[in-house]
Parts: sequence; structure tokens; C-alpha cells
Amino acid sequence: MDASTTPSNTCRLIRPASTYDGKQGFSYFEGIARETAGSTGICMHLLTIPPGGRAKAHLHESHETAIYVVSGTSGTWYGHRLEHHAVVAAGDLFYIPAGMPHLPYNPGPEPCVAVIARTDPNEQESVVLRPDLEALVPEMAPAADSVA
Repeated sequence: MDASTTPSNTCRLIRPASTYDGKQGFSYFEGIARETAGSTGICMHLLTIPPGGRAKAHLHESHETAIYVVSGTSGTWYGHRLEHHAVVAAGDLFYIPAGMPHLPYNPGPEPCVAVIARTDPNEQESVVLRPDLEALVPEMAPAADSVA
């Protein structure tokens, strides 16, 4: 293989067949990342949150996240004290800035399927768990300032 076809500078087809367990508490379908495609500035994968599923409170240090919900509904508590809430439904896009604590969950009766893209090519390296925020989130009840 010459320098013009190294994994970091050629196209790669990824068929998400296997999953991995993220620090956040969900299983993710393997996608585009430094480890699978040689990417240097982006990570993208598929997430299915089962009904009643809930992540651990966390943030992504220095990396932005963009989410597109393909099907189902997800709720997300976010903010420095998880004081804000958004409901993200099929067809919606949701942006999470770098360093923003958040806790997604699935309040619906069907799985929530989402495409997630992050500016960190290494999917799990920027994940920082925030167990100190876990008790701040009620039992998945929407907040008064819900964003729909």
C-alpha cells in the first residue's frame, strides 16, 4: 500500500454490524471513527435506546455533538446542573456543545434510533462521566421548561 491509499486518506465503507458498550451506559453500533476508518476530525455512529433506557450523566470534553433522530423519541436533561430538558422526536436534530453535561433517555414505548456525529474521532476518549449529577434528574419526568 503506498502513501496515497493509507486508511486515513481513502474512502471506507462501514457496515454497522457489531456493537460496543460506551461509558455512557448504552450500546452503540460501530461506525465512522479513527479506529474503524482512520478519521481525524469526526466520529459518527448509530444508537438505539430501548424503551425506558437511560444513559449515565456525562459530557464530551472539547467536542461538539450533533444528533439526528431517525425514529422514536428521546428526552435529554442538559445544563451544568441538568436543569434544562428537551424532547427530540423522529426528524429532529439536536446539538450539544462541547463540555455540556447531558443525560439522554427514552420515555417512549418504542426504541429510539439516532445517528450521532461528534467532532472527536475517538468515540470514547472525550467521555467524562458525571455521577455527581445523577441524583438531580427526576425519574424521567419532563421539566417545566421542556423544549419540544
